[in-house]
Amino acid sequence: MSRTSAPAPAVQPDDTRLSHGLKQRHLSMIALGGVIGAGLFVGSGAGIAAAGPSIVVAYALSGLLVMLVMRMLGEMSAANPASGSFSVHAERAIGPWAGFTAGWAFWFLLCVAVGLEAMGAAKIMTNWLPGTPEWAWVALFMLVFCGTNLAAVKNFGEFEFWFAALKVGAIALFLGIGVLAIAGVLPGTEAPGTANLTGDGGFLPNGVDGLVVGLLASVFAYGGLETVTIAAAESEHPVQGVAKAVRTAMWRIAVFYIGSMAVIVTLVPWNDPDVADPDKGPYVTTLAHLDIPGAATALQIVVFVALLSAMNANIYGASRMACSLVARGQGPKAVGRTFGGVPRVAVLVSSVFGFLCVLLSYWRPEDVFQWLLNMIGAIILVVWIFIAVSQLILRRRTEREAPEKLVVRMWLFPGLTWLALLGMAAVFVLMLREEATRLQLLGTGILTVALAAGGLLLQKRREARTAAEAERAGSAG
Repeated sequence: MSRTSAPAPAVQPDDTRLSHGLKQRHLSMIALGGVIGAGLFVGSGAGIAAAGPSIVVAYALSGLLVMLVMRMLGEMSAANPASGSFSVHAERAIGPWAGFTAGWAFWFLLCVAVGLEAMGAAKIMTNWLPGTPEWAWVALFMLVFCGTNLAAVKNFGEFEFWFAALKVGAIALFLGIGVLAIAGVLPGTEAPGTANLTGDGGFLPNGVDGLVVGLLASVFAYGGLETVTIAAAESEHPVQGVAKAVRTAMWRIAVFYIGSMAVIVTLVPWNDPDVADPDKGPYVTTLAHLDIPGAATALQIVVFVALLSAMNANIYGASRMACSLVARGQGPKAVGRTFGGVPRVAVLVSSVFGFLCVLLSYWRPEDVFQWLLNMIGAIILVVWIFIAVSQLILRRRTEREAPEKLVVRMWLFPGLTWLALLGMAAVFVLMLREEATRLQLLGTGILTVALAAGGLLLQKRREARTAAEAERAGSAG
């Protein structure tokens, strides 16, 4: 991520064309809505099956890394709110090629995630209504949420607020029930003690290798928090909004994720086959284990809503990132057109991949989910590296030029920023060690190099054009 040349002055993102209809409560819930989805409710089961009770440690370590990243991003976004978020910061700090690479990589990640979430929700519907085609449900969900994002942003915010509120309430209730069950005061249950934490192979049943697999699964489960800094540009009070949303979201996510894992592995044997079953997952299995009437079914509904909520938030985030990139001259101009403050062309373009998943679900319903996961691989880690490097540069620049803008400050700068970068490098090394994640790393590497090459080419052309125009102006003078 080193500089190849001094960065050209960043083109200021044109966020004035976007409406400012999001309130603080919308921002807070968008932060939670974008991250609480399939990765937590369903995907965490695979991590538990690999790491056993030590999954709590895995989520704590990755949660610490995410908190550092979000603090860095919160610092930069509060100082310079923009719908392009970290893409704008990377352009200002490193150069246009970095903003191009980070922005389009994240856009691609969100577009693929939309398809994954649509298919995850469709699988639930086919379980509830056997005989219905999965591709038809994917098409229906894409039409509904593409339409939601084509409407005014305040409608999106309200929709996401209630979706996310249901998820947050469900997790809070799950944690409350879990704590009561662990304490042995829940009617019909006995305190499990440490039996599930120390039995069946102990706290590290599959050794360090199992912990590594759990750590990798937990890192990618946290992806999506970045959306709140994108949404901040459309809030009524961007600076105050992003500062408060980042602070509260970090702690809530840590409590929800780490607390949930602790409750699950304390109450249910880690090697229970239902924990890793995609059709059930660890949350539903835990409630079923407690024999609470109707609770497992109710949570399945919450998981379904969680997938749709994350899908809704990701269409929003992808469309705003695309709009910002276009506004900075890094994409087709037509994509950046807005209608009534809504980038409707960007919404449609960002939804194309989701609609493509309709065909993929029809063509290869058995393995398309894993194929898509391999496509996006470690993109979120690439984005986090750009965030950390940008913060290292912009923090010093802002302290020198406009210290009053630092309303959110990274803790123990620059030490914790470097620690976060070291943590990201460690995750990449761990991915190389695991055969299952090498393919993901390869896919991410190819995409990143291709985008960086395209960004550098675009930057060089722009610099050459600017130099030629300056020379002509000088000759004319």
